[in-house]
Amino acid sequence: MSEIAEFTRHLGNYLPPPDIALVERAFQFSDSAHRGQFRKSGEPYITHPLAVASILSQWRLDAQGLAAALLHDVMEDTAITKSEIETSFGKLVADMVDGLRSSTRSSSTRARTRRPRASARCCSRWRRTFASF
Repeated sequence: MSEIAEFTRHLGNYLPPPDIALVERAFQFSDSAHRGQFRKSGEPYITHPLAVASILSQWRLDAQGLAAALLHDVMEDTAITKSEIETSFGKLVADMVDGLRSSTRSSSTRARTRRPRASARCCSRWRRTFASF
């Protein structure tokens, strides 16, 4: 079973099918945008946003939050604009993605190289960002 199929199966425990469809669309969009990008480990880059979304799903985050998690590096690492995200996923998701991009700019390189601390930083950024919505 693919990682996204396993992930969305888990979402079925608390999200209705239309919300799961939004999350799947965000995954496809992010996967397409990051195609050809790889982590230092050699894994496709999409494994990172999927891992972030998986962690947030344990908090039972809503579909828009999970979509933002899957899209959180798209504006920073690709030519995709906030306007394109807003057109495809709505203003709320675009604002969350933009807010996360803004909050991670200063430490993005360091955060990607120090895994345990990066996870803690990432979670605190998500809490701060989502608290503003």
